[in-house]
Amino acid sequence: MSAPELLLRAAHLLAVLSVAVLVVRAGRLMARATRQPEVIGEIVAGLLIGPVLLHLVGPGTFRTLLPEPVLGDLRTISEVGLVLFMVGLAGHLDTGSARSRSKPTWWLVAGSFLPSFGAGLLLSGWILLTDDRAARGTAPLASFLLVVAVSMSITAVPVLARILDDRGLVDTDTGRTTLLAAVVIDCLAWLLLPVAVGLRSGDLGGFLKAAGVLTAGVLVAVAVRALLGTRPLVRGCERAPRTAAVLLALFAVALAFTMKEHGMTAIVGALLAGLAVPRRHSRAWRRPVAGVTAVGHGLVPVFFVVSGVTVLTDALASASSVLIALAVLLGIAGKGIGGYAGARLGRYGHFDSLRAGALMNTRGLTELIVLQLGYSAGVLTGTLYLALLVMALVTTALTGPALLAIDRAEHRRLPDRDAAPGLAPARGNVP
Repeated sequence: MSAPELLLRAAHLLAVLSVAVLVVRAGRLMARATRQPEVIGEIVAGLLIGPVLLHLVGPGTFRTLLPEPVLGDLRTISEVGLVLFMVGLAGHLDTGSARSRSKPTWWLVAGSFLPSFGAGLLLSGWILLTDDRAARGTAPLASFLLVVAVSMSITAVPVLARILDDRGLVDTDTGRTTLLAAVVIDCLAWLLLPVAVGLRSGDLGGFLKAAGVLTAGVLVAVAVRALLGTRPLVRGCERAPRTAAVLLALFAVALAFTMKEHGMTAIVGALLAGLAVPRRHSRAWRRPVAGVTAVGHGLVPVFFVVSGVTVLTDALASASSVLIALAVLLGIAGKGIGGYAGARLGRYGHFDSLRAGALMNTRGLTELIVLQLGYSAGVLTGTLYLALLVMALVTTALTGPALLAIDRAEHRRLPDRDAAPGLAPARGNVP
């Protein structure tokens, strides 16, 4: 490629990136106006811009505006952004500080995970029973069942933490328990997903190869974690946090794409890279991790746009309203009813248990990452991806209104009290 062609392609790519950022920012503002978590607006705006533009201008003009070489560059940028974002997300999955786990937390974990996992199996059974080939795809049965079940079980820790903070629930017993339960559930999910990806080959040899790649990635992460915890590197990190951030980002990208080249997905490698950061020196590594995560968060809009163009453009044409409705209903019931039952078994009151069920239904961006993993691994089809995506957006968007309805019902029941037991008054931007 000549220099002028390279410059033209770079300018084209920059223009597309600028439009993507503006569209996603507009979605964020819309979410604020409707008192929803900002990530909902970002996801919806980013995912829809591609299909809407294709419908408005037609396939020919659309390919001119977004040719395959530029789309390929966008895919790479979106993967890098996702890898860097996962470095920060991995910090939420560190349960080392969760030594104060109690029986209520474990009851909530069981109530939120097992019924929603079963709901995923029910959704898979419906697809198999109706012989919906557009949703079933060609993945091996075990891999298909596991990915769908795990996808229904996710609770988005970052979005949940934001909602708890916005509503003043962070320092309440209910807030702490739901956040810790979400951390444990997501840890279980991220342990099961590599197994599901390893099973996608359908034979023992493919699974053993995937297991070997995963084991090698874990060993690398453990070794790097031990290295980063040494006194010289901790001191170096404190003195030059920007350099440490750059090196951490390079390590995360290298590990993620190396594992991708050997049959795993980049997301799993990124998760391992994030877990390689030593938590016992969290103060020293806080700034580098925050810097890497901020860059990743800035590039995540590209991931939404690419997902919309590459997945939803075709999936919208084959969308099944029955499948989407069933996914939404099972998603709400699995987490909502299961979370309520788990909290009640943990001896929480009626209204706090309702809050726990509503909060555990928050899926957000983490769900989209899991769906992308399943889709990129060839386990989820575009049609099923769309159904689970709608489920994730609806359940997350319902969290705020559900909490408001619970608060009002409790205040009507207890008119002489200013607030519920253990519940601080809502403040800030209520989602």
